Amino acid sequence: MRVAVISDLHLGARKATDAFGHDDEEFLVFLKRLERNFERIVLLGDIWETLTASAPKGHIAELQAAQASHRAIERRFRLPCYTYVHGNHDLVARSQMGAPEEYTLVADGVQILFSHGHQGDDLCFKQRGLTEFGVWTGGWIRRLGLGCLYSYAAQIEGRRNRDPFTCAVRRWALDEADRRSADVVVTGHTHIPMKNEDGSTLFLNSGSCAHGDISFLSLDTKRGEYGVHSAI
Repeated sequence: MRVAVISDLHLGARKATDAFGHDDEEFLVFLKRLERNFERIVLLGDIWETLTASAPKGHIAELQAAQASHRAIERRFRLPCYTYVHGNHDLVARSQMGAPEEYTLVADGVQILFSHGHQGDDLCFKQRGLTEFGVWTGGWIRRLGLGCLYSYAAQIEGRRNRDPFTCAVRRWALDEADRRSADVVVTGHTHIPMKNEDGSTLFLNSGSCAHGDISFLSLDTKRGEYGVHSAI
């Protein structure tokens, strides 16, 4: 089975907090190419940016506003070839859209576990309230025209996930794969595309399609081919 994975689009309501960075029509061309080349496309979390609502706890309204701002993409994601797994920035999709926390696929004798990966990030998972407050504050920093300050803070935050051997998300994912007897485990969350093996388990990270970037994974269970890509 041929599967593509994209994550971390952070589609917002076309304000200063919309980190998507793509022209919607151009991104639709990319999605249509994926649809032609893959049987299933997994949307692996943080598809919609809902934590930067102008008022605290306005996640549902922010999800609706983001979807309205990117209506053609939202409609595309409803096609049956897409499977949506929520992350921490679009957690509200669990109650509003029925998006699960994880997805397991078994094809050609290969078991694959898909999860956004924030569960392995102690700051996001165990201190969720503090993290969401920080993201909400960051949204207001950008609204006030201080985007450079926000970008600098984001770069510092991203450094802790760059080394695959110290990345907490990777360690958590491999532990989950071992517990579930999965052959392949796939995450997003870090925005850093990655592929490496740990014993008999393959770890993949889909990177990010935010900020105008393109990063996606290709999984071919029949051929045993797994790749990280920045173009198609």
